[in-house]
Amino acid sequence: MNTHLKLTVVAAALLALTGCRQSQATAAAPTGVRVTGASDVEAGRYLTVVGGCNDCHTAGWNETGGNVPDAQRLTGTNVGWQGPWGVTYPANLRLTAAAMSEDDWVAMLRTRKDRPPMPWMNLNAMHEQDSRAVYRYLRALGPAGERMPEATGPGEPARTAFIPIAPPQAPR
Repeated sequence: MNTHLKLTVVAAALLALTGCRQSQATAAAPTGVRVTGASDVEAGRYLTVVGGCNDCHTAGWNETGGNVPDAQRLTGTNVGWQGPWGVTYPANLRLTAAAMSEDDWVAMLRTRKDRPPMPWMNLNAMHEQDSRAVYRYLRALGPAGERMPEATGPGEPARTAFIPIAPPQAPR
């Protein structure tokens, strides 16, 4: 499968995810359901893999089948996602976590609403201890890389290469 086709498949999957909406009742964080591991750092590492964080926030993750060393993970990518909202860029999560307290990180994951394709509704429902485990994993990795470009608004030019994920129009 060529890279363009792979990116199209990933984009379609992400678009489908962002189209899913949760009711107010199901958006609340589950009680008593959380991931445990040998340490919070290991639980956080696991959560970033199965939660799909690396899919967008780690360069080369999809192309290598997840064969990216921890030292290179979660530093963001400067390839954006373009849709009706403008162009968004996967943030460097390691720099984001390095600039925040653990409590601020947990509050951000619980309350943030942002542009697609980021599935914030999923993070809003994450158990507090899982949010803390992800933070601790990111902090254990340490800061690395650079900040990614700021998002653009609708109709504004992209700052870098991007993947279009706007749904196609039906034929007339």
